[in-house]
Amino acid sequence: MFKLYNAARSSASFRMRIALNLKGLPFEYVPIDLRKGVQSQPAFRALNPQELVPLLDDGTAHLTQSLATMEYLEEKYPQPPLLPHTPIDRAYVRGVAQAVACEIHPLNNLRVLRYLVHEMELSDEKKNTWYRHWVEQGLAQIEAGLVAAKRSGRYVFADQVTVADICIVPQIFNAQRYDCKLDHVPTVMKIFDACMQVAAFENARPEKQPDFVE
Repeated sequence: MFKLYNAARSSASFRMRIALNLKGLPFEYVPIDLRKGVQSQPAFRALNPQELVPLLDDGTAHLTQSLATMEYLEEKYPQPPLLPHTPIDRAYVRGVAQAVACEIHPLNNLRVLRYLVHEMELSDEKKNTWYRHWVEQGLAQIEAGLVAAKRSGRYVFADQVTVADICIVPQIFNAQRYDCKLDHVPTVMKIFDACMQVAAFENARPEKQPDFVE
């Protein structure tokens, strides 16, 4: 069985829980308390020198970075598919996924927010302003791309759940937590609402995890 080292509120961890659920792959949930710095302690750092979650242990290797790990799952367990069939459609889906994982998320993860407060001495109000700016702008750009591409249906790519949807949903959870404006991204929110009707997404949500703290 897989071991997933993760944290309930971590959006990258949320992605991996969704992907494993969609693939029907059972996993042992290993909580890592990010707020207590467990990710930086020697025991975990020996598993992942990046000091980040999620980390997937497949029994033979420790896999890091959610997008790379989802690609691994897709290659080893191709059904049900999380990527479309053709190269051009795969590139489109990967582009949307990376717009979240590589453009929005890195500016707003926990270690960046902590640095803004503790090292740059920003107030909580200014930190939250930073957060909302980059999330709202990034989601608006994704919205514009979805509208222009005319490829979305129930999900980002027509009616097939893909890694793009897996990346969008956790980002919306975090945006809602920080009271970001979301009425400017109706296509994104329609996709989010559709995804949350799928058990694999619903069961992966932070509140349903054993280490969730309000």
